[in-house]
Amino acid sequence: MGDSLDPRKLVAEAIGPFALVFAGAGSLVLAAGNANIGLLEVALAHGLAIAIMFSALGHISGGHFNPAVTAGMWVTRRISTPLAIGYVLAQLVGGILGAIALVVLFPEGLREASSLGTPVLGPGVDFGKAVGIQGVLSFFLVMVFFGTAVDRRNPNVAGLAIGLTVTMGILATGPLTGLAMNPVRVLGPALMSGTWDDHLVWWIGPIIGGVMAAMVYHYLFSEEAEQGAARAA
Repeated sequence: MGDSLDPRKLVAEAIGPFALVFAGAGSLVLAAGNANIGLLEVALAHGLAIAIMFSALGHISGGHFNPAVTAGMWVTRRISTPLAIGYVLAQLVGGILGAIALVVLFPEGLREASSLGTPVLGPGVDFGKAVGIQGVLSFFLVMVFFGTAVDRRNPNVAGLAIGLTVTMGILATGPLTGLAMNPVRVLGPALMSGTWDDHLVWWIGPIIGGVMAAMVYHYLFSEEAEQGAARAA
């Protein structure tokens, strides 16, 4: 992908998180008033939002939609520092706009009952455990991103694979860390609802997990690593 600050890339990186917050947090807002909407539906709303947006916009910006992914791409020198900063800022703006759309369009009672879908920690889950869970989930997510969206050897299944990884993570551990695995997904609803409990969990865990996954894939599994091993053999 190109490395210039193309405004189209920044807009694409804002639209993806907008969709994630509107659909993902929106599903939690609806669940507050509908007992028929459970974990599966919420997980699918998040996963489908990412799968669809990546399929639509991945060829424009690379489809990061998550600071953890951008951090992984930056630490492996696949994007420049200015572009990484631009992507993260665009993602944050998109997530905040998604939360504003929920405030404007969804019923007030449901918004208040769900704290606008802002994640909270489950019973018995402290800050350290939550960071660890978020780190593991983000490790999987960024590993899948590198394996399907970055590595040219893999068939083009990135949108589906990344979306299913998000769905898997929420189904596996959602009630423990609030059905989110992306800092941008958390910031907008937290800002609009004023719910900041343990907010750093969704920054520290994903960034650490994302960077670790990026480094592992880059140095062990990437095409460059494979070529280096072949030359050394």
